[in-house]
Amino acid sequence: MDAGNLARLNDARRARKAVALITNLDSGRDLVVIEGEVVSAPLRDAVEAAFRSGKSVGVDVDGGRYFVNVHLPPANIVIIGAVHISQALARMAALAGFDVRIIDPRTAFATPERFAGIDLVADWPADILEDHPLDAYTAVVAVSHDPKIDDFPIAEALRTGCFYVGALGSRKTQAARLERLRGLGFDEVSLARISGPIGLDIGAASPAEIAVAVLAEIIQTLRFRDVTSPKGDTG
Repeated sequence: MDAGNLARLNDARRARKAVALITNLDSGRDLVVIEGEVVSAPLRDAVEAAFRSGKSVGVDVDGGRYFVNVHLPPANIVIIGAVHISQALARMAALAGFDVRIIDPRTAFATPERFAGIDLVADWPADILEDHPLDAYTAVVAVSHDPKIDDFPIAEALRTGCFYVGALGSRKTQAARLERLRGLGFDEVSLARISGPIGLDIGAASPAEIAVAVLAEIIQTLRFRDVTSPKGDTG
């Protein structure tokens, strides 16, 4: 493997960027591609599919044999609000392979007894996210139902390009939320990224069913995300 490509691969992984090592199995030459970079037409579909699925794959194109070895950062879910939905969602998401963190400054809700074995932080999101910033491979789920708690992480998720941003609430609540975010300077394209009401429309009623709908939407968004655009701050 080319030393420069190895360094670029390791740098991307340390920076939590999705990256693929493409090796020509006939010549031994390799190429490193970071998600969002342009890939030549013969390999483009295979590389984009690998970035979406996270699965490495062998490809035969134009008489050549290639291996696409893809590395995705572990996907995170940050749940804002230690509510009943969070109890179910955290456990389901962990089973699905996500790293999960719950943030809620309300110590009456954010108790170890209610969230045994879960990464739980009883503090304000603004303070926690300063030291543990969001990124493009993080989903933010705001379910506290309190604008003082939810609005900051939602705004931060839009700024940092989180792959999923969802917020609990009725359509009226969502409309009020969008108006507050407009006041912070977000345009309609950015606001359209917020899933609200949250989750896939499966007729969910109980907290556990809502958690299923939310997790399904997160997975759907992750696997069908745009892998052709560079990842980074959206402003």
